[in-house]
Amino acid sequence: MAHRAGFVNIIGLPNVGKSTLLNALLGERLVIVNPKAQTTRHRILGILNGEDFQLVLSDTPGILDPQYPLQDSMMREVDEALKDADVLLVMVEAGQRPERSEAVLERARRCRGPMLLLLNKIDISDQARVAVELEQWRTALPHAGLLPISALHGFNVAELRAKLAGMLPEHPPYYPKDELSDRNMRFFVAEIIREKILSYYQQEVPYSTEVVVTDFKEEGDIVRIRAEVIVMRDSQKGIIIGRGGAALRRLGTEARRDIERFVGNKVFLDLRVKVDPDWRQDQRKLRKYGYR
Repeated sequence: MAHRAGFVNIIGLPNVGKSTLLNALLGERLVIVNPKAQTTRHRILGILNGEDFQLVLSDTPGILDPQYPLQDSMMREVDEALKDADVLLVMVEAGQRPERSEAVLERARRCRGPMLLLLNKIDISDQARVAVELEQWRTALPHAGLLPISALHGFNVAELRAKLAGMLPEHPPYYPKDELSDRNMRFFVAEIIREKILSYYQQEVPYSTEVVVTDFKEEGDIVRIRAEVIVMRDSQKGIIIGRGGAALRRLGTEARRDIERFVGNKVFLDLRVKVDPDWRQDQRKLRKYGYR
């Protein structure tokens, strides 16, 4: 039997469920999920392997009008995903109107390859309304296949997985069959810490924060990790640390628990907070922190 492999790239507005879908397709909690916008900053590959196929799934940042260089970098990740997609997944949510989604549609129309439009979160709608919305999207993007799903509750996820495997071109695997992602452990540890910051801190603080793992050592039955939480101002540093260090301790405790589940080992986590003014606007600093 011929082997199929290819890149299946997901685009959409912020918070439509792209990361939730990637995790659901993989059957693993690989990428972070949070209701705050701009949770995903990088293009992240998740690799789903079968005996005769390899789906290289690509989560991308939510499409927005960039206001500073960090967001410019995020949109470049989206545009890159349009270029190498063997299958493009255009993700929208129930209640989202095509006439207010031009930024998504404009990018989707650039892609000439196979495309599916996924109407997500149908669990919050009703059958009649879903049917109406699917017809609206069919008119807006006539060359795309349509599929209603609920990534959160798993509705039509298995059907989508099977459909995608059949849409891939014949090709040998792009990655070793035992790999789950192209990213290393340090990247995912930093993302887990950043997810906790998104959960526990409000207003601008999560969006002004970057996390860098500076040391990662496996020593027998324990993994020792040192990480820096980068903020833009001294006032944000004070918020991250909290009175008497209480907020930072909570952040470290909650992050450590999730990191232990992810790495499958005991973890000693040393968190430091560092001020790096205007890192979001400085191209040199963005490259230093792993942005293109």
